[in-house]
Amino acid sequence: MSAVLRVCQGASPAEVLGAASAEAWMAFDAGVRNLDGRPWLPDRLREETPRPTAPPPAVALCHPDGRVREAALDTVRTAPELRPLLVVRCTDWVPPVRERARALLAELPGDALFPLAELILRLARRARGGFARALLENALRAGPATEVLALTAHPDRATYRCAYRVVVERGLLTPRELAATAASCGDVTLQDLCADAAVAAVIPGGAVGPDGAAVLDRLLTARAPRVRAAGVTALRRAGRHSDAEPFLADRSAVVRACARYVLRQDGVAPLPLYRALCTEPDARPAAAAGSASAATPRRTRGRSGLSSNTRCRRCGGTRSVGCARWTWWSGSG
Repeated sequence: MSAVLRVCQGASPAEVLGAASAEAWMAFDAGVRNLDGRPWLPDRLREETPRPTAPPPAVALCHPDGRVREAALDTVRTAPELRPLLVVRCTDWVPPVRERARALLAELPGDALFPLAELILRLARRARGGFARALLENALRAGPATEVLALTAHPDRATYRCAYRVVVERGLLTPRELAATAASCGDVTLQDLCADAAVAAVIPGGAVGPDGAAVLDRLLTARAPRVRAAGVTALRRAGRHSDAEPFLADRSAVVRACARYVLRQDGVAPLPLYRALCTEPDARPAAAAGSASAATPRRTRGRSGLSSNTRCRRCGGTRSVGCARWTWWSGSG
């Protein structure tokens, strides 16, 4: 039986929905207005559904008549379990309902919005959802650090991303914690956010802080390529250009490009280093790919700018760009 029918039959919203997801509250809101317009609903349930003259407050907050919805908003003051529906009404299409709901939501203490964060951020995708989101972000900026940090463990992606942005803005995590989060998190948005914040915290203005070495080493050993790339790029600001050399043969093309950039900033040409690395192709399988990328456009234009039907004297087949670059690197052909 649906949540709408159970509430219509006398069950409380706390009993039916409780700590339900944002999608469940939105489905409840839509389900109240669509109760009579669902021909697939069994006749038995439609007959058993009570039709009181005064609907329950949860149903009244979602009623098709905007006047009924507006009149039911004041019941939220004494029924905190109905606050999710108050958030829904902040995006109502009827201006009087929407403005009254927003006024009531603004009266709530900031920490009362934290349990509603998932629903607020989900409704923020709507055209009128920006008001509640702004209230939530202001509450996070001014709220207790422990409660804001707790939201970083929320299962909803939009919620923990929003919490992490505020955490970084407020400096609630140490550079080591930021680096550990970037290295262990599978969310690419958080990887970029935390890695950049960790680097900025330990290398402010080019001076390496006390935790600089530990933070950079944690980023450099991360599994995610974008985190390693952030660590390699930060080596230039830390004055550790030579430490980028091992990453010339990294398995990620992005990391290899960052390593070449750092070395070039120190006046070191990557190509001779690649030639040395390519003497052991089994130990450094990505070195050959890196050496091709290290070629300057002027030197490779005449060698690799070949048509698809050019025959290779070395292999006898169609000469590809990769084969041409290898011939250029070896100095023959």
